[in-house]
Amino acid sequence: MPYRRLPNTDLARVRALKTALDQSKKENRFDMSFSFPFLQKLECFVPHYELAVQNQRLALKQQSEKGRAYNEKMRKARLYVSHFLQVLNFSILRGELKPEVREFYSLKKNSKAIPSLLQEKKLIEWGDKLIKGEQERIRRGGNPIYSPSIALVRVNCENFKQAYSYQKTLQNNTQRFSDKALEYRDKADQLILNIWNEVEAHYSNLPIDERREKCSEYGVIYVWRKEEIEKLKLNQQAKEQELSLNFTPPEESEHQENHQKA
Repeated sequence: MPYRRLPNTDLARVRALKTALDQSKKENRFDMSFSFPFLQKLECFVPHYELAVQNQRLALKQQSEKGRAYNEKMRKARLYVSHFLQVLNFSILRGELKPEVREFYSLKKNSKAIPSLLQEKKLIEWGDKLIKGEQERIRRGGNPIYSPSIALVRVNCENFKQAYSYQKTLQNNTQRFSDKALEYRDKADQLILNIWNEVEAHYSNLPIDERREKCSEYGVIYVWRKEEIEKLKLNQQAKEQELSLNFTPPEESEHQENHQKA
């Protein structure tokens, strides 16, 4: 026998509730398959829950759509910060700059290591340090570093900082709407369960196949187990074979009768 399967996503929950609500509108209010109090709860609850789910999906879509541009700006900012640090080290290695200049950028004087730029906040932090350090070094009479220049580093770091702030806003919106949808989820599950129980009880006097069909109109979902599906297929194949064996074409039947008479 198939078993009921409650919806496990917000969209499926909304669909189940709306199906029950829509089906109830097709019937006389006094002959409904579930109680009038549940109808009132549905009419009040479904619009709010559906709106929360729509807002959540819209926020996720917007965050995803902006994600590609955000990742590209982060990649370029990381590239320019990293290259500037490499050029700084090469200039010191060639003797064009003294190791002490590293201290302008909050680096250790004798360290050639490139700081980790994997974390977004670290990337922003080191971008700011390079911009501030280069400005101070030049103010004290140093020659600017080129390829890349600090102006290009600044542009790409500022672009990333703006994208980072916007992306955080989108993430916060997504989280807020997700939390709102979560608030409705338990009540949605309880409503669906109660409605399905009442609908099945209402049609309990019908034959099992007809009962499942009627309940399905209210959104009740029935699922066959794998072994039951295989058994149904085997039974169907057996019936088809039996029908094929019992069927004799008219021409062949007439030929058999003439042969018996002869």
